Amino acid sequence: MTAVETNAKIAELNDAFRKKETMSVSQGVFNLQDVLGLIRAVRDFSNFTEDNDPYGEHDFGSFTVGGVKIFWKIDYYTEDLSGWCDPLSPDCNRVLTIMRADEY
Repeated sequence: MTAVETNAKIAELNDAFRKKETMSVSQGVFNLQDVLGLIRAVRDFSNFTEDNDPYGEHDFGSFTVGGVKIFWKIDYYTEDLSGWCDPLSPDCNRVLTIMRADEY
């Protein structure tokens, strides 16, 4: 599999995960007024560019809501969450976190 094919497969898995799975939010995001709206915005996010997605894996995004810059990020962990995991592994646990940019 070429790097482009690998990245496309990772993007496909990340998009499916982002649309259906549970997300964690930082304290700063939790304290914002429309947390459910932010979660919907992350699930619907499609504005991937060379700047925010240089490898085409759809594992990061950013947008601004009410003057607050928001980041979201997918990380890949082993089953016991003790370390990094290959994002193509069937044993990979994805964790999606939504945070304010100033919390990054």
